[in-house]
Amino acid sequence: MIRVFLVDDQALVRAGLRLVLESQPDIEVAGEAGDGREALEALGVTSADVVLMDVRMPVLDGVGATERLIERDGDRAPKVIVLTTFDLDEYVFAALRAGASGFLLKGAEPEELLGAIRAVASGDAVIAPSATRRLLAHVADRLPGAPGPDPRLDTLTEREHAVLLAVARGASNAEIGAELHLAEATVKTHVGRLLAKLGARDRVQLVVLAYESGLVRAAG
Repeated sequence: MIRVFLVDDQALVRAGLRLVLESQPDIEVAGEAGDGREALEALGVTSADVVLMDVRMPVLDGVGATERLIERDGDRAPKVIVLTTFDLDEYVFAALRAGASGFLLKGAEPEELLGAIRAVASGDAVIAPSATRRLLAHVADRLPGAPGPDPRLDTLTEREHAVLLAVARGASNAEIGAELHLAEATVKTHVGRLLAKLGARDRVQLVVLAYESGLVRAAG
């Protein structure tokens, strides 16, 4: 059973999400909150696998709540899917940097929402890396604080570097395998090693790191 926690300042939005989720036999709503601070307090005593987090809220927004949740709970933190009205949203970029596993538009179809929750709960990224990269390209130049070159990239093998570059371009495991003449299972192994070496939670974080370190731009 996948336990989902809802965070949105609009009660009607939470009610709509709850209605969709509770119709599924493999998903249950673990709780809900109206802002980020309330969510952090509740998640301190309530277990959840996935958090649907509104990105724009009073008191504490989704960016701050995501960052504090992951800092506090580390590997035990639930996966966060940020919800936004705008697909090119600076807040979403900041939430991805803070450790969110992806984002969804509030107008997404129920099937897309349910698929995203199941994907994240199983450890996959909730959105295509190419969509993340499109967002980064839109907002990165207007946001301060990009880390720049990351020394952890120097620890990668030539093959791992090639796989990371392909992930950052938005390629799937199957596409990476075809490009590099590798079995898909081998690609998955390389992605797993990249996650471990770079301290990333998922593929979305790999895209963010590759973009901010200049790897994507350097590759043209």
